[in-house]
Amino acid sequence: MKEKYAELLLEGCLNIENQPLLISCPIEVYDFVRILVKKAYEKGIKDIYIDYSDEVIKQLQLKNFSEEELEQSPFWNKKIFDEYTKKGAAFLMLCTYEERNDIDSKKLDLVAKVSRLSRPLFKEKQLNNEIAWSIAAVATKSWADKMFPGEANNLEKLWETIYKMCLINEDDPIKSWHEKTKLTEKRAKFMNEKQYKYLYFKNKLGTDLTIELPNNHIWAGGGALVNGKKVIENMPTEEIFTAPYKYGVNGVVYNSKPLVYNGVLIDDFMIRFENGKVVDFKAKKGYDALKSIIEFDENSNKLGEIALVDYDSPISNSNLIFYETLYDENASCHMALGSAYLECIDNNQTKEEIFKQINQSNNHVDFMFGTSDLEVIGIKDDIEEIIMKDGNFIK
Repeated sequence: MKEKYAELLLEGCLNIENQPLLISCPIEVYDFVRILVKKAYEKGIKDIYIDYSDEVIKQLQLKNFSEEELEQSPFWNKKIFDEYTKKGAAFLMLCTYEERNDIDSKKLDLVAKVSRLSRPLFKEKQLNNEIAWSIAAVATKSWADKMFPGEANNLEKLWETIYKMCLINEDDPIKSWHEKTKLTEKRAKFMNEKQYKYLYFKNKLGTDLTIELPNNHIWAGGGALVNGKKVIENMPTEEIFTAPYKYGVNGVVYNSKPLVYNGVLIDDFMIRFENGKVVDFKAKKGYDALKSIIEFDENSNKLGEIALVDYDSPISNSNLIFYETLYDENASCHMALGSAYLECIDNNQTKEEIFKQINQSNNHVDFMFGTSDLEVIGIKDDIEEIIMKDGNFIK
């Protein structure tokens, strides 16, 4: 099954061909990485850089290193990404659960910024869909213990869960994903034709939020075109998404699933917006981590993304909380504080004109707010239409 998963990531997601490859991954999954490398060699890819990370050593560094020493550590200083961006590489980021609740929050803020700011070229081209990149999950024992505590063979159970959500059990996972993404592409097309001026969100958790959308906004989903090739950037993916007008968000939103940021659990939180900016926030768990997201830079207190996801989706129906944003965000409508994606607005404008409408930041952090009773209403020219009811698209 790992061989099929590797083929899906290289062929179905990255659509890799005649280019270097950078793989970022936890060291615990070296056996899977070896399969990836073997498959890549078979495709003629010879320039492969493995960016291994070791969570145990990361924890030791965070506890023992000075800020200056942390800034130089290759665990967070990712300048190698810019070097491979210049080569026209494809990037595969393998993620897993990390927990760092006992680490000094100032050091966590620092390494988050180092990770982002040490690779500006990569981040720019990633946001502009100018490079092939994809993020996927890999099972580790610490993640399995978090999701299935005390269960025998929980690591194998987590791998099987990943295979199921990524359609690896299908005869041809790549073909299955191409078929699956047709639905998200259809929904994105519907929303692009509607060009709603506002979206209104309401549920019993307390979310009561209006989001204005910029003129000529674009809904995307199911993948992106990079140099004429389709790339699936999130594996798995269930969302359609666009960028809000950065000064047009008003109201309050409550999270519906935990958020893990820099290894810190954030839960039971609310965020209030006025004219696009966060004016108040509370969290029963992880308040300092939420504060660091909102205060990451001068624009991280505004939204860069709004994404719609059926509540009746495979990940949601598993009734599992993954504690990993890649999976939890595809079980729930979500939004992101920080930077917007340029693909979400008509690019027949200068960048100066574009960034007057959508947010620009050095951070992008998704959080989940979708529920089984969420209602989403589209508004245009004083006409209101229900888009989602009881958490699901009506069409």
